[in-house]
Amino acid sequence: MDNNHYLRQLHLVTPDSHKGQNGKLLLIGGSKLFHAASLWSLTVASRIVDLVHYSSVLENNDIVRRAKNEFRNGMVVERNDIDFYIQEDDCILIGPGMDRSDETRRITNTLLKKYPQKKWVIDAGALQMIDVAVIPNQAILTPHHQEFELLLKKKNTIQTPEQFAKLHQCTVLLKGSIDVVTDGEHKEFISGGNAGMTKGGTGDVLAGLVAALACTNEPFVSAVVGSLINKAAGDDLYSTVGPFFNATDLANQIPHTMRRLLL
Repeated sequence: MDNNHYLRQLHLVTPDSHKGQNGKLLLIGGSKLFHAASLWSLTVASRIVDLVHYSSVLENNDIVRRAKNEFRNGMVVERNDIDFYIQEDDCILIGPGMDRSDETRRITNTLLKKYPQKKWVIDAGALQMIDVAVIPNQAILTPHHQEFELLLKKKNTIQTPEQFAKLHQCTVLLKGSIDVVTDGEHKEFISGGNAGMTKGGTGDVLAGLVAALACTNEPFVSAVVGSLINKAAGDDLYSTVGPFFNATDLANQIPHTMRRLLL
């Protein structure tokens, strides 16, 4: 199915816009165990929105501070300040690089329950530790098939992404060789991609891309277009280096593919 008409629905940067009008994203991610995952999300998001606020554990915050030459359009936020930035920013991405710990469970479910009116993209560790009862309306969930099976176990009567999305009034982006995006009413299949995208971290790139788009676009459109661009970027890389690329390469390719598809 041709999904390219969604590209034309995307809000793009206009020449007369000023700082802040093209999105502010808060990224909550990382752990002592996983350092790189949230940085891949950060890399791609900071090239799309006007400002990224990044909040992680102490070790990851220090890594980002030292990498300021690569991350100029954002700021590091301590965990005890995230309530302020949740209220200020347009969308919150939670989960990349977070481990399956009681702390991840606590911070994820506390924040989702406290701020149900905000736009959320829920990924990786947060997705694995979530209480499905607190999924906010209009949230975007980005599970791979194993993570979606974990969600289904928490809802024994639900069997499909469409049923899950309709019940929770959310958007599900089910990642795979063919991505499935549904909000319970609409469903799109996104083909493309290649063997190079089995590398660790490509899902974190996708999460950062979708969250950046969601700052200024509707959830379903953001998920569909994010999937389209991510797979197209992987195919662009494949045309030059075959399957021999990694998540950093994919994050760096995203802006070039967006220019080709959108401008």
